[in-house]
Amino acid sequence: MRKLVFLLFLLLTIVLNIKGDEIVFKASAPNAVVVGQQFQLSFVINAEGKELRVQEMPDFDILFGPSQSKAYSSTWVNGQSKSETTVTYTYVLLAKNEGTFNIPPATIKVNNSNYTSNALIVKVLPQDQANAAAQSNASAPVSGISDKDMFVSMQVSKRSVYEQEGFLVTFKLYSKNTQVNLSGVKFPEFEGFLAQEIELPAEKQWSMENYNGSNYYTATLKQTVLYPQRSGKITIETGKFDVRVRVRTQQRARSFFDDFFDTYQDVNKTLTTNPVTIDVKPLPSGKPASFANAVGDYKMSASINSNQVKANEAVTVKLTVSGTGNIRLVKNPEVTFPNDFDIYDPKVENNTRTTAAGVSGTKTIEYMAIPRYAGDFEIPAIQFSYFDTKSGTYKTLSSETFSLHVEKGEGGEGNAPVVSNFGNRENLRYLGQDIRYLKVKNINFQSKDDLFFGSFMYYMCYLLPALLFIVFFIIYRKQVKENANIALVRTKKANKMAVRRLKNAGKLLKENKKEEFYEEVLRALWGYLSDKLNIPQSNLTRDNVEAELTRYGVSESLISEFIDILNSCEFARYAPSQASDAMDKLYESTVDAIGKMENTIKR
Repeated sequence: MRKLVFLLFLLLTIVLNIKGDEIVFKASAPNAVVVGQQFQLSFVINAEGKELRVQEMPDFDILFGPSQSKAYSSTWVNGQSKSETTVTYTYVLLAKNEGTFNIPPATIKVNNSNYTSNALIVKVLPQDQANAAAQSNASAPVSGISDKDMFVSMQVSKRSVYEQEGFLVTFKLYSKNTQVNLSGVKFPEFEGFLAQEIELPAEKQWSMENYNGSNYYTATLKQTVLYPQRSGKITIETGKFDVRVRVRTQQRARSFFDDFFDTYQDVNKTLTTNPVTIDVKPLPSGKPASFANAVGDYKMSASINSNQVKANEAVTVKLTVSGTGNIRLVKNPEVTFPNDFDIYDPKVENNTRTTAAGVSGTKTIEYMAIPRYAGDFEIPAIQFSYFDTKSGTYKTLSSETFSLHVEKGEGGEGNAPVVSNFGNRENLRYLGQDIRYLKVKNINFQSKDDLFFGSFMYYMCYLLPALLFIVFFIIYRKQVKENANIALVRTKKANKMAVRRLKNAGKLLKENKKEEFYEEVLRALWGYLSDKLNIPQSNLTRDNVEAELTRYGVSESLISEFIDILNSCEFARYAPSQASDAMDKLYESTVDAIGKMENTIKR
């Protein structure tokens, strides 16, 4: 019982969903086939129907059909069930003759209502003449790709145009194989043209086309509408396309199993397009004064928001230019308002669409002006001239003349606040009064000598920071240069390092640590000489120390004093005992000798 209730509920849900959803009945078939080729014609409907009626198709032979297949799907979303039924009716047709043929729409009945599918157009291509002689070897494997097997063609709709006249450029890939991947694409730069690209599907849509007697799979890579910006010969340069194609590899020996287990490899190939030269003719002489740089086919309409307003109320003249051509480059036609009107910049809206037929759409311009005085005024007819490429002549479109009656404002002429009826899209300033009077009371004057601008302190505020910056920069550069000289840095820090070690020696002296004291004094002396003379301590000897100090101009007495201190320290380290006063005297002698050496050797 539960199962029966569930099935009834599911069936009821399906029926309700079918009634609630829109019935779609659609026919589909390939856009192009080859003479003698079989193809499928399918009719798909999202409901169960009956009494399918297909009209006669004398241009094709029906080999099979209709075969019917059904598909069911059910989903649960937010606790609600949604079911969908798809029924497909398939025919297998054979193309008999070359040409373009129509497949008429079919009809079907669903719930006592008739539904009609769409009609189709199928292009039947001739047999591939280039490969007709090679049909006997059609099963042979392919090891490479020739320029005839795959290429990219740059096709232009016109090779002779006027300035600003649009023409279509199409980049189309021709291939014998559909397993093609574009790995690198470089289109021309279109120098000398204004380009308007046509939006294409993200995925390549393959179709068949007969080109120079051969049938190819084709895919449109790019479509662009170009508008030449100057006259003369303008060349569209070549494009470059890197492709990767999967082809069957060449095998030395074939067997029965090779027909079932073919091997393939990816082949890389670079395709280029040939350059195309466009002959751009200049626009003929005799341009009308109202020529708006428009080239193509245009229409114009004009309207005014009201023929009767009050002073200080906005008047809007709306001009609409529509057609096909370089509509984005069209200049705004001039509207002549009376002299006593305040005129504002026009507001422009473009609504265009780019297709293979060119750029079409509308350009809407709203002109706004505000009359300040009452009276009867006239806005002359608006003229718009364009160059018609079909007739090769200039054509002028003209609007009607607008008569305007302006009444006095509520506060009198020129005194009422501005009221904007400009479509409620822009806010105007509150003018109040047209004349602003000069202020004559409570005026304070200031002497020009009391002004800070232009005074001596004003210029010093700029000059002093600049001078300080230059000085600091020079000092900084000098410091960086000196720090880069490691030897000079060691020499300058020699005295500091020696004083630091002598302080440690003074602490050891107070603690009466004799051996450590003499050892620290020796380290201070040898370290000082190493840094000052820029000689590694491992290479220091009494002989080279005496020679280097003599070269720096140190007196013999000071050299002897240094040598005596070194000898006393080394002797005291191994002597059995030394008196404290001898240690004090040695410490003072060392400090005094380093001080004299600093005064003698200066870097």
